[in-house]
Amino acid sequence: MIPKEGYVFVVVPVAIGVIFLFFTGNIFSVPCGTLFLLIGAFCAFFFRDPSRKIPLGENLVLSPGDGTVMEAGEVKGEKVIRVFLSVFNVHIQRSPVAGTVKSVEYRRGKFLKANDAQAHIVNEQNIFTIETAKGVVIVKQIAGILARRVVAWSRAGDVLKSGDKIGLIKFGSQVDIHLPLSARITVKPGDRVTAGETVIGEFE
Repeated sequence: MIPKEGYVFVVVPVAIGVIFLFFTGNIFSVPCGTLFLLIGAFCAFFFRDPSRKIPLGENLVLSPGDGTVMEAGEVKGEKVIRVFLSVFNVHIQRSPVAGTVKSVEYRRGKFLKANDAQAHIVNEQNIFTIETAKGVVIVKQIAGILARRVVAWSRAGDVLKSGDKIGLIKFGSQVDIHLPLSARITVKPGDRVTAGETVIGEFE
């Protein structure tokens, strides 16, 4: 299963590959057809949407994205966790908590590499503000050097359960989560996390 945003990236190269293999007859037919079929297969892998087993617990904070924790700690009066998504990770984001979406803000910006210290500040991004019984939680989808599109599926007023799908980043980048100081972070830099499954924090 893949989201509708991924269809064109799969169907187009597969169609071109089939044309090369079955409707052309030159020395480039097989290598070009095979190449386009492989591109289509990779895109199907990239846009995959696997099912997840969501942990239960109203005090749990789940990872909003798949990838590797780059940073986890207190920053300017709040707890912040930054997750790097490689092109091999699932790129669908999920709500880390249950709550109501108060706003979804799109900000135009640059496309610096995700590990650049300024990426979370200046890169293109969607900012989800979620109001919960424990305080306000913010999730940021951040574009990167390859990811040139952040897609928000949730809108202001949506009521979310923990683990609900909220959006998609195309081709790698970063997902940040900002938590109230009352939350306790349970991951560290270098940890691998899975959206909707890995517990990255807890509320007291």
